[in-house]
Amino acid sequence: MGIKIVAQNKKARHDYEILEKFEAGIVLSGAEVKALRAKRANLADAFCRFIKGELYLMNAHISHLETANKYFTPDTRAPRKLLLHKKELEKLYVKVHKDGLTIVPLMIYFNERNYAKVSIAIAKGKKLHDKRADMKAKTLDREAQQAMKNRSY
Repeated sequence: MGIKIVAQNKKARHDYEILEKFEAGIVLSGAEVKALRAKRANLADAFCRFIKGELYLMNAHISHLETANKYFTPDTRAPRKLLLHKKELEKLYVKVHKDGLTIVPLMIYFNERNYAKVSIAIAKGKKLHDKRADMKAKTLDREAQQAMKNRSY
């Protein structure tokens, strides 16, 4: 059965070096869950921030669904609380405030029990030369795969 991916942040892997991943629950309203099931979410500019000791997903866009209540349209980019264990929150807080790392959302998905989850990661920003090296390595791998595929016996 596995997970059903709703939205991915592809730019995060390009801009950041992923150090450690976590799975977090997310607080949503009913209409937002419906919108997620219809894959109406975008994590392109999303980030995570601590507010009063709690972790929030900021700037993640979850569209309003036309079939939901027309008279109550929630803010599509509202901060959404992330649910983690206390020890995980403390670990993240230390990494962000002491070590200067960043918390980046990688994807929103539904797990096997049909709960909406957010995969977040502790990340370190890449420099321009690191990005270029990664792109060069990807290109070389792709060319090697093509050469292996197209070789004749």
